Amino acid sequence: MTIKQLETQLLALSPTDKTEAIHLLAHSLNQNWRGITKTRNVCGGDACIAGTRIPVWVLVNARNLGISESQLLYDYPTLTAIDLANAWIYAQVNPEEVATAIQENEAD
Repeated sequence: MTIKQLETQLLALSPTDKTEAIHLLAHSLNQNWRGITKTRNVCGGDACIAGTRIPVWVLVNARNLGISESQLLYDYPTLTAIDLANAWIYAQVNPEEVATAIQENEAD
């Protein structure tokens, strides 16, 4: 897909969606995921919220099961709304990785 093909769709986005698109693109360029870390031998090397052992796939799976963001913030009091936003963006850019982690961990 080319920029010209995306132009109409991008211009039609709401200001909030445009901001999210910019954030997503910026992160995808350098793969420097602010607030998301991967550490060998911590949670199997899965992407986690920085400074925690909360994998991104756990949060995505919870959301897929219908758990609200407010409930996630209540259940994980060390998390912030920014942590969740970072997790959602990471999952959007790495859908296969997150889906595989969910599938592998559901089998356990």
